Amino acid sequence: MRWGNETFHFEFILLGIFDHNPIHAFLFSLVLGIFTVALMENTAMVLVIYLDTQLHTSMYFLLSQLSLMDLMLICTTVPKMAFNYLSGRKSISLEGCGTQIFFYVSLLGAECFLLAVMAYDRYVAICHPLRYTILMSQKLCMLLTVASWILGSLDEIIVLAGVLSFSYCGSLEIHHFFCDVAALLPLSCTDTSAFEQLLFICCVVMLILPVSIIIISYSYVLQAVIHMGSGESRHKAFTTCSSHLAVVGLYYGAVMFMYMRPASNHTPNQDKMVSAFYTILTPVLNPLIYSLRNKDVSRGLKKLLRKGK
Repeated sequence: MRWGNETFHFEFILLGIFDHNPIHAFLFSLVLGIFTVALMENTAMVLVIYLDTQLHTSMYFLLSQLSLMDLMLICTTVPKMAFNYLSGRKSISLEGCGTQIFFYVSLLGAECFLLAVMAYDRYVAICHPLRYTILMSQKLCMLLTVASWILGSLDEIIVLAGVLSFSYCGSLEIHHFFCDVAALLPLSCTDTSAFEQLLFICCVVMLILPVSIIIISYSYVLQAVIHMGSGESRHKAFTTCSSHLAVVGLYYGAVMFMYMRPASNHTPNQDKMVSAFYTILTPVLNPLIYSLRNKDVSRGLKKLLRKGK
């Protein structure tokens, strides 16, 4: 089947990640459980930071935005996967596929830039604590957050325009559990080499630039921590930064492995596993990393739970 000059009315087939055997049924139930926990964790994180006035600082505002992005990211892929598995239907319309790509790529890009902003926030808090409210004012924090969302959307527009400009033919079977760009390219009837180069450049900007900001920020943080005279101050700085670095390592490691390799090195099963890690597992791990290692967030969560009883 081909589209472009002939018709727009067709559907892709999402082959998914699970079959209907007992082991895969168990794994599917596990994914639904993880999805439910991620929804609860990230929703609770956003509510706690919004409702607790003691958490109305730049650091926790950025953390609430991270939870919001994780919440939207996992809702972009898992509900459609679950619907297809339970209904036995594997189809997704062109519009649905474009919508998934829109939110998926936008959120990936926005989260990349937001993690860089969070690194800068930690640099200012540790290296310039007396000037923190000036160098990281609420206005600047809001502007940097909005910029993260916008930059992620700009990257998505480039990717989506390229993907939807191709003609597709053959079985139109996507070897994935959602519409991923890397899984769509092999279905194209046209030459995608130029687009793959453009996609690589977008990935370099989206990944390398934020990573450079993170590395520079933490190099200054490390120097400041080394020169701290108090062991308690060093421990507090290490605890705060280690949570962010753990999230950065989980997120950037998986995304770089997925998108910084040539398309010829991709295999469908490998891509599914890596995508499942950063679209399903990281949204459930991020709140745990921050809440377990942050006394203020843990206190806010306990206060919220007491109010709910």
